[in-house]
Amino acid sequence: MTGDQSTRVGAELEAVPETALWTLYQRAVEARRPDAVLLDPKAVELVDRIDFPFAERFGTSATQAQLQALRVRCFDREVADFLLREPRGTVVCLGEGLETQFWRVDNGRARWLTVDLPEAVALRERLLPPGPRQRYLAADANEFGWADEVPRDRDVLVTAQGLLMYLRPPQVRALIAGCAERFPGGSLVLDAVPRWFGRLTVSGRVRSRGYQAPPMPWAMDAAERTKLRTASEAVAAVRDVRPIGGRGLVGALLPLALAVPPLSTHRPSVTVLEFAGRTGQP
Repeated sequence: MTGDQSTRVGAELEAVPETALWTLYQRAVEARRPDAVLLDPKAVELVDRIDFPFAERFGTSATQAQLQALRVRCFDREVADFLLREPRGTVVCLGEGLETQFWRVDNGRARWLTVDLPEAVALRERLLPPGPRQRYLAADANEFGWADEVPRDRDVLVTAQGLLMYLRPPQVRALIAGCAERFPGGSLVLDAVPRWFGRLTVSGRVRSRGYQAPPMPWAMDAAERTKLRTASEAVAAVRDVRPIGGRGLVGALLPLALAVPPLSTHRPSVTVLEFAGRTGQP
């Protein structure tokens, strides 16, 4: 299915914002499978609606799509668990791009705030108009004006999916510290590429067809995650979120990759940072 040409929406994103199209395409490729590890009909719908040469630009790899889907499921589990604990909580999604998590895990009561660059928000508004409990804010996540828009009468979960690797290390520390100090009792879910992969992107050696991945100046080996506590005294705990399941060879090798060094210590990772509560609270 390619969609009605008269109703298709153009997408002109470059550099880091273009990664929103790459990740969307990976989710859709996986979701189209009858044995998909991620159900994401909204992603499939968007790929069909957007006038963009996805396959020609990014290539198609079933393995890559499955790995991306397993990473996305790590974020989904954490958000879903948060909404079970705090049904009326607020989910803040930094650099969300065209992520469709709201349609996968929303509970019908939570509030959602998307913070992204103006060109990304403009495209998201055209393709995914916000509902009554959603708000899109065009802003730089590194500038904390967006934090003033987060309700303080609700518990907060912040996600930074596919974002921090494109920042400089001092910016990552500042973002973690800013969230920890502004949202006591809250948490941040983030992902990181390993250092070897970050070096490849910085040197321009990660290419697929005509697409070259943008440089990723911040990288972190999985074994280094506890160092994230040094960003702020308000970071109270650090927790690894491991992918579960998998299909075929990926499913067979995943337990080894998670358990046996050096794969287990130099792999991509998803991490939860839990923030200390307000003074007088645990």
